[in-house]
Amino acid sequence: MSVAVVTGSGGLIGSEAVKRFHAEGFDVVGIDNDMRAYFFGQEASTKPTAEGLEQSLPNYRHEAVDIREESAVLGLFEKLGKEIRVVIHTAAQPSHDWAAREPFTDFGVNATGTLHLLEATRRHCPEAPFIFTSTNKVYGDTPNGLPLVELESRWEIEETHPYFGHGIPESMTIDQSRHSVFGASKVAADVMVQEYGRYFDMPTVCFRGGCLTGPAHAGAELHGFLSYLMKCTVEGRPYTIYGYQGKQVRDNIHSNDLVDAFMAFFRNPRPAAVYNIGGGRHSNCSMREAIALCEELSGRELDHTYEETNRIGDHIWWISDVRAFQRDYPDWEQKYDLRRTMTEIHDACQAS
Repeated sequence: MSVAVVTGSGGLIGSEAVKRFHAEGFDVVGIDNDMRAYFFGQEASTKPTAEGLEQSLPNYRHEAVDIREESAVLGLFEKLGKEIRVVIHTAAQPSHDWAAREPFTDFGVNATGTLHLLEATRRHCPEAPFIFTSTNKVYGDTPNGLPLVELESRWEIEETHPYFGHGIPESMTIDQSRHSVFGASKVAADVMVQEYGRYFDMPTVCFRGGCLTGPAHAGAELHGFLSYLMKCTVEGRPYTIYGYQGKQVRDNIHSNDLVDAFMAFFRNPRPAAVYNIGGGRHSNCSMREAIALCEELSGRELDHTYEETNRIGDHIWWISDVRAFQRDYPDWEQKYDLRRTMTEIHDACQAS
């Protein structure tokens, strides 16, 4: 029996990974204790998704394990042992604002929980690729020091800058910057994943994601940019834009394309890999541009207000340079552009 362990299995990326690896013939064990409902309220609960996976996938098993509990994590991995062929770690506390409210909880989930999973993998299935969903927030606010130009609907980097053509590479420093509490906990996890790869020669990878999105996202005010924006537009909810005149730019990668990258790494793993992963120049938008697309697709006008104060640690402009991953995995390509992604999100909002 080949087992794929997926943490955060009821979430956007976790559930996509569950379905993909199940389709590839794996028995999948999902770990998710629905902390997203604790973070963001019942509307953001992962429980319905987890229940749907149990009902629809015959070789899926759900474990409501809290990854902050070392004995629970080690015990589960001990039972599964070397049957584990891959560990996909997507569970996280994902919000800047929420992390500042409960730093111990944030660090416990993002950093300590990751360490528990790494050590369980090292002890019981060290040859299994360990795939970690990191974040571009490990770079802190360093990107805000880039030479940016204010255009009509977005901020953009100067055309003469080396990053203009393809975005920000992995060589950008993660040091000497403001990360937010959330960013700091993800840095700790990211570096530890790398260290287990180097020190113990384990096949590990950190995917430093831009905005991860898709129709299965349970978007909330504090997390899930495109999903929550579309939800507000469709349902007539008020929305607040924070800072930068609404011209801040994000690249957006569909969950399906990200899990394609997971699968590519699983099939050809290497130790201590680090990749920026996101929509890149293929799929990106400013807040203003996203609002315009939401309004176009829904036929409704968004009720929004503007707050001058930006969120701490927020990026003005982020576009991922994905060429390092494409060089190592040349068969990987993004199938979803922004319009296709947003159309799926809109249709999911209409159906809910």
